[in-house]
Amino acid sequence: MTPQVIQAHQLTAAEYEKIVALLGREPTYTELGIFSVMWSEHCSYKSSRIHLKKLPTRSKLVLQGPGENAGIIDIGGGYAIAFKIESHNHPSFIEPFQGAATGVGGILRDIFTMGARPIAVMDALRFGPLDISRNRRILQGVVSGIAHYGNCFGVPTVGGECVFEECYNGNPLVNVFALGVFKKDEVFYGKAKGVGNPVIYVGAKTGRDGIHGASMASAEFTEESKQKRPNVQVGDPFLEKLLLEACLEAMQTGAIVGIQDMGAAGLTCSTCEMGSRAETGVEIDLQYVPQRETGMTPYEIMLSESQERMLLVAEKGREEEVFRVFRKWGLDAVTVGRVTPDGILRVKDHGQVVAEISNRALADEAPIYDRPHTKPYRSAPLQPPGELPAGDVRADLIALLESGDICSKRWIWEQYDYTVRTNTIEGPGADAAIVRIKETGTSIAISLDGNARYCALDPREGTKLIVAECCRNLSTAGAFPVAATNNLNFGNPERPEIMAQIVASIEGMAEACEYFETPITGGNVSLYNETLGEAIYPTPVMGIVGLMKTAKSTPIHFQEPDRAVILLGGFGKCDNLRFGGTQYAKVILNALWGLPPALDMDYEKRVHQAIREIVAGGLAESAHDLSDGGLAVALAEAGFGSAGLGAHIQVPTAKRQEFQLFHEGPSRIVLSTSQPENVLSIARKFGVEAVEIGVTMKERLRIDCGSETLLDCDLTELMRPWETSLERTLHQT
Repeated sequence: MTPQVIQAHQLTAAEYEKIVALLGREPTYTELGIFSVMWSEHCSYKSSRIHLKKLPTRSKLVLQGPGENAGIIDIGGGYAIAFKIESHNHPSFIEPFQGAATGVGGILRDIFTMGARPIAVMDALRFGPLDISRNRRILQGVVSGIAHYGNCFGVPTVGGECVFEECYNGNPLVNVFALGVFKKDEVFYGKAKGVGNPVIYVGAKTGRDGIHGASMASAEFTEESKQKRPNVQVGDPFLEKLLLEACLEAMQTGAIVGIQDMGAAGLTCSTCEMGSRAETGVEIDLQYVPQRETGMTPYEIMLSESQERMLLVAEKGREEEVFRVFRKWGLDAVTVGRVTPDGILRVKDHGQVVAEISNRALADEAPIYDRPHTKPYRSAPLQPPGELPAGDVRADLIALLESGDICSKRWIWEQYDYTVRTNTIEGPGADAAIVRIKETGTSIAISLDGNARYCALDPREGTKLIVAECCRNLSTAGAFPVAATNNLNFGNPERPEIMAQIVASIEGMAEACEYFETPITGGNVSLYNETLGEAIYPTPVMGIVGLMKTAKSTPIHFQEPDRAVILLGGFGKCDNLRFGGTQYAKVILNALWGLPPALDMDYEKRVHQAIREIVAGGLAESAHDLSDGGLAVALAEAGFGSAGLGAHIQVPTAKRQEFQLFHEGPSRIVLSTSQPENVLSIARKFGVEAVEIGVTMKERLRIDCGSETLLDCDLTELMRPWETSLERTLHQT
């Protein structure tokens, strides 16, 4: 192989030498392609694997941790849930609609390949500012793609988040979370068990779309990246719906012993990973692979990432039971090979061997790098840009409410069917999504969160704050956080200052997940998120699930007038240094500096315990956690319900009222109650500050400080810009 060919496959000279040593010879062109995708960052996690081992992964509820298609936890009553998050970042920049749509399709297959029926999807989206027309086009394409695939497939998209920063101008992020439910004794694994058992290909035919998709996702963007449209897969959600039903029905026959979806790296990944997990070999002949294009080479067939395909291993002699099910659903199902005892992936083309590689060499012997890491890169100064100007509370609050990160995302989520399957109790707009588990009479709450501004200032502390907020969202909804998945979106790990961000973020996540008892059951690492040498902010995204005993939720909006408004956790503290990562600093001051808010994990955990007890006792008529925009934004959002109820609030005197009203210190929840003494008693029990700050009232939000009125505003003055901002921005010319 020439150096140019090796470089084109994104392999280093040292990696190529290792391939030659493992094979004992030069690889064939097909073998080189197979190694290139399996050893890509996207598939092998070669830069992050040694650090991911620091994450907690076990608890009494975890049935399956990292290493399978999805993590699994026991939810009681004989049932379990499978869940995971994946990224489709690079494809969504090149082809927003199909990139996002196939991201949904891929994560859904990860769930039902375990035997679970998907019941919920959530998404975490990051785009550049919408005053740039290209970013508006990308957002519209991504949202349309998510809506198209999820709606056609028949799974509700129950929530998520959408953030805008300049660092995502040339590299949007599309992270998709999915969750499914099944009986805990009906789990299927991606293992090629049973020597002599047939290997069966099912689903869509193989085409040339998506070739080198995994490799593309493991490289920086350049000017040539826009020419990589063939690397983006094309999805068919209706076919995937048929594939779901066929797979779940075939699993019930008892004839299937292993199953794996063909996601990143397609047929290559599914064959070698199934063999590696079972310590067996897999032999296939490509002449039997259903193809929708003529003249496809073995290289193209093995590397294609065409969608809606699965690989099964069935019990020998029971193939017809499997074929019968797939014929019923109108899908291809054909035996393409068999399980062998030698641990080798053997690929034939009309009987002629074109690739012969040890499964371990592909799945387990990929290079693992302990890349140099220095101090985490940060471009923001520690000190604020001069003396901070005095604010205007009304004007500042309206500006925050209509800003991209805080404004209503109704335009996005109205395109999603978030109630299909009738399990959705709380959908988009709530602190946490809640879905009913009909089989057990209980519910699952899900929170998806990230804050790249915090992580740009301090990736370790920023990631801890994300974990804390997810758990706070779940607790505010009355759920008990039990397990997590994560998506780590970062720049080029070969740069020591970027690798330092990755290491610090993982270590912060490990510390927080250990403390809040939410083990990581799996996830995704997406690196090389850079365009022309400019990296995105470090953007870890957490998806945490919580268990609920009831199907009753606590709304975020005020429900009745003349109810006490209590700030659980207190007003918190803030100074110049800790104010620089807030939405106020971003929107009003157009600056980023300092450090993220300070987190006391012990205090945070006690706030969670207190709000769960308050909610369980039926004491909170509404509850909403404080995050982006701080107290003033949380109070406004609590007033945006159908009841048209605001509040009359009293805040103490402060040196800077902007800090008090807009700082984003954690461990705080605003709630309304008809039983304030009982709420305050529970707060005292857990050693948590709780302040009765006012009373709900009709149609206005008023904030006083002693005899001075800081804000007195009709709710419609606040709600109109919040509700219409995104759509107005998208439709500008």
